[in-house]
Amino acid sequence: MGKITGFMEIRRQDRGYEPVAERVKAYREFVRPLAEAETSQQGARCMDCGIPFCQTGCPVNNVIPDWNDLVYRGHWKSALEVLHSTNNFPEFTGRVCPAPCEAACTLNINDDAVAIKSIEQAIVDKGWAEGWIEPEPPLAKTGRRVAVVGSGPAGLACAQQLARAGHDVTVFEKSDRAGGLLRYGIPDFKMEKPLIDRRVAQMQAEGVTFRTGVHVGRDLTAAQLLEGHDAVVLAGGSEKPRDLPVPGRELAGVHFAMEFLPQQNRVVAGDKVPGQILATGKHVVVIGGGDTGSDCIGTSIRQGAASVTNFELMPRPPEQEDKPLTWPYWPLKLRTSSSHEEGAERDFAVTTKRLDGKDGRVTSLTACKVEWVKDDKGAMAMKEVPGTDFTIPADLVLLAMGYVHPVHEGLVDGLGVAKDARGNVKAATDGPGCYATSLPKVFAAGDMRRGQSLVVWAIREGRQCAREVDAFLMGHTDLPR
Repeated sequence: MGKITGFMEIRRQDRGYEPVAERVKAYREFVRPLAEAETSQQGARCMDCGIPFCQTGCPVNNVIPDWNDLVYRGHWKSALEVLHSTNNFPEFTGRVCPAPCEAACTLNINDDAVAIKSIEQAIVDKGWAEGWIEPEPPLAKTGRRVAVVGSGPAGLACAQQLARAGHDVTVFEKSDRAGGLLRYGIPDFKMEKPLIDRRVAQMQAEGVTFRTGVHVGRDLTAAQLLEGHDAVVLAGGSEKPRDLPVPGRELAGVHFAMEFLPQQNRVVAGDKVPGQILATGKHVVVIGGGDTGSDCIGTSIRQGAASVTNFELMPRPPEQEDKPLTWPYWPLKLRTSSSHEEGAERDFAVTTKRLDGKDGRVTSLTACKVEWVKDDKGAMAMKEVPGTDFTIPADLVLLAMGYVHPVHEGLVDGLGVAKDARGNVKAATDGPGCYATSLPKVFAAGDMRRGQSLVVWAIREGRQCAREVDAFLMGHTDLPR
């Protein structure tokens, strides 16, 4: 390490945010990056701990200590090469990943973790600014044709790896632009979309063909897909939302998060969206305390909501985790996002009982407090707390309670691939036939295989799946796992 005592001498410094009053006026990113010298100093905090738990905490196994040290020494281009060796799109993860690597950092046992996520983004942003990131076309073509269904992070990572191995890769995307949930799920204030566009341009220069506006299973049948390709990768994500089965669910003004969020992204992109779902002047209730709920909060506030209330079914987590108990694993603790800080009222251990309305539109929501107790089998079960019912105004109710499995109608049912107990496409990740489905030459990766998860897990699975597809087509592979 360049500075052996860096972790003792230098305190953690992370990126800041623009003031709330300013950032809620626009849909652009508002994180203020550290200066280059400050980032280098943060790299010096990496403590040469011997066993880099950060690498195992990171789903793509980023070689974090190496690029921390290279940044400290000022070798930014070398740091970028190390970063890209495990992660195709660090500008995505550097913005939207929750950083399990930092939770696993050895310093995090009794101190503040190294600012890994900030350093990661700084490396790749500098790489783009300096012109170091260029297309990497293959030296030779194999003549094999691969279809990748879905252009989210799993599909993009898989397609890029396969194209660099020399295969002719076509990415099919049902939306009008590539990117999947990166494009139409994550708001622009968290990740601006030109970041996707320049990666798509890079991949096109490497030989990847993008066919947008093609809904496989409807516009193109499963049989046609199989007939025209030597291998098929299913990377369409987990898009079946968890619903709220309560009286009044049918009222106008009650929407899934993914009915609401993509519309604003389209408007930011310059599209016209007739009948757009807007929070302007409304009392908004967001049900679900995860990242999607947070995105609904930030978007509602920017649209000028009269109020935003956020309900979470689970109890309020502790302010600080028990580090000796949880390290190096992802801890349970209260997490307050930048959107929460912008003005939402949060409440925990709340369940919705009914929705009421007038003239067919929702006007109020009735809920109650719950407690979690062990049932006869020792499992935790939800129990309503008597006498805790309450009613609040609700002109717009957004359901952000997660996703249960991929959409089966169309491609999945058309192919007839086996599904696991949760309804995901069944494919193992170890042993012979990794990522292979029950159907010959068909593979699956990302949320479609593992269920709703993180962008960084999708990139990992896309890369690993690409290796298995390459080995299937060629009998051997040089792609990294």
